[in-house]
Amino acid sequence: MNELSDVLIYVLPALAVVGLGLVGVKARRGRTSRPPETPTADGRTGGTPTVDAPATTDAVPTVDGTPPVEADTGVQVEGDATTVELDRAPQVETPEPVAGRLVRLRERLARSGSPLGARLLSVLSRDHLSEDDWDEIEETLLLADVGVGPTTELVDRLRERVRVLGVREPAAVRTLLREQLLELVDPTMDRGLATAPVTTEDGSPHPAVVLVVGVNGSGKTTTVGKLARVLVAEGRSVVLGAADTFRAAAADQLQTWGARVGVPTVRSDREGGDPAAVAFDAVRTGVESGADVVLVDTAGRLQNKAGLMDELGKIGRVVARRAPVAETLLVLDATTGQNGLNQARVFGEVAGVTGIALTKLDGTAKGGIVVAVQRELGVPVKLVGLGEGPDDLAPFDAEAFVDGILEG
Repeated sequence: MNELSDVLIYVLPALAVVGLGLVGVKARRGRTSRPPETPTADGRTGGTPTVDAPATTDAVPTVDGTPPVEADTGVQVEGDATTVELDRAPQVETPEPVAGRLVRLRERLARSGSPLGARLLSVLSRDHLSEDDWDEIEETLLLADVGVGPTTELVDRLRERVRVLGVREPAAVRTLLREQLLELVDPTMDRGLATAPVTTEDGSPHPAVVLVVGVNGSGKTTTVGKLARVLVAEGRSVVLGAADTFRAAAADQLQTWGARVGVPTVRSDREGGDPAAVAFDAVRTGVESGADVVLVDTAGRLQNKAGLMDELGKIGRVVARRAPVAETLLVLDATTGQNGLNQARVFGEVAGVTGIALTKLDGTAKGGIVVAVQRELGVPVKLVGLGEGPDDLAPFDAEAFVDGILEG
């Protein structure tokens, strides 16, 4: 019995050691080695602005209601096999031609129920225009956000022309009203965007730099993305600068827009980075790459004039070290009415606005905001947003706009 105990004392530990060895071998065989970590595709390494190449990201949400952009990773999975195609390029969209886009405005204004069309024509066609009729015309114009001053001018001119000409026939009334509305919208304003490359005093070429300003929620970042599509459709090379660093979603959104048309985006790799640094790097990238235009999306979160002036002033000064600012475009939501005018007034005072982009014009019966904002700032409406589609941004045309109102 003692001999058996002695045997067990030596045998049992040996068996335990063998069993542990077998478990270790099995575990090692079942374990897959992790590949070494590699730098990210966009080269982000610190707190400085980086250039994101125009490639799609994984399941990026769209910004305009279109199907999401799927990531093109270059990896195909077939059963248990994985084929890697490193040279596969992301799919790039071709924007619609710019010519003729504003033609769509007519039917959309008609669907929005614009009061400036049918109601004005109906009243002006009456046999005898009483004071109540003129009050109705004035009320209609004010409800359409034309503004008190322009409304008074238009009503006075209409009164005089109707009295002198005795116009009553529908066709003649329409011609008269079109003439007066067109004069109010002012087709003589220069509505061209300054997007041609410039040559500085030292003879070196530089891209046209366009700063885009406006409060958050006005459609500012979306407008920058759509404007990039307009420029690409016209054959221009573009660089985007995501200088709205206070909203990470804004930079992601802008990068998605750029990727869809093969346009690079310069952005900060951290939320809350220096907007002026991003704008400067965007312009530098545009200069070095020989781009035609650099579009800089600025922050719109500022709540007071002093803060707004400081930040936009800094961006302008920093950018000017590499290239002059060719255009400062103010984005306004057409549905905000008089509140939009207050925004326009503040930005006009601090940002040196040279043009206006009106968004959501198709979804409002207040097309008179075009007249009011031009009078307020003394600068023209240059672009209008016609809908949610990626190519629903069009150069503003005064005659097409007035015709759209009268067909509403």
